[in-house]
Amino acid sequence: MELKTLINDYKKKKGYTNADLARLLDVSKATVGRWVNGDVMTLQNEPLKKLSRLLGFDVEKALKNAKATFKRPILGEVKGGYDMFLENNYEGEAEVNYEEFNKGDFFLRVKGNSMMGDGIVDGSLVYVEKTDLLKNGQIGVIQIGNEVTIKRVIYKDDTLILEASNPDFNNRYFSKKEVMELPVNILGRVLFAKKEY
Repeated sequence: MELKTLINDYKKKKGYTNADLARLLDVSKATVGRWVNGDVMTLQNEPLKKLSRLLGFDVEKALKNAKATFKRPILGEVKGGYDMFLENNYEGEAEVNYEEFNKGDFFLRVKGNSMMGDGIVDGSLVYVEKTDLLKNGQIGVIQIGNEVTIKRVIYKDDTLILEASNPDFNNRYFSKKEVMELPVNILGRVLFAKKEY
C-alpha cells in the first residue's frame, strides 16, 4: 500500500484539503503536498504516529503489507426486531479489508430475525457507515426514542416506513410529526452482515 493512497483516500472520505491535514498533523502544507503526490514514500517517527492516530490504524504496518487487515469496533447490540434499548457495550473488534475500513465505521451485533430475508440473522455482525441520511430502500440502523432497530427505510408521501424482511414482523409507520416528536433518527447505513460460527 502506498502513503499517497492512504492519505488521498482519507482526504476524500472526510472532505479535507491539504491545509486541513497540515493543521491536524502539525506539518506544512507543502509536506502534505509531497505525501499526496507520492514524492515521499515513508515518514519520520512523529508524523507517522500522528497520521496513524488520525487514520485509525498503524500506517507503518499498512505501508509494509499490501494485504494488511484493519479493525473496526463492535460497539454493542441492535435489534433485528423492535423493543431493544440502545446500549453501548464494547465487544471487541472485527477485521475488515482496507476498502471496507474506508467505507464503514463500526459493527453491531444483531439480536432477532426481523431482517432474515436480507441475510441479517440473530448473532450476525452488521457493518455500519455512520450517516443520518438514507436513500429510499436502504437498510439502516434506526433509533426510535430510546429503542434501536435495523430495518429497510421507505419514504412514501409524508410517511417514514420501517420495513422488516421477515413476514412474521410488522412494518412500522411514522408520520412527519412522529418522526420529530419521538424522535426517529437514522444512525447509520448497514453495508453488510456476516455470521460468525
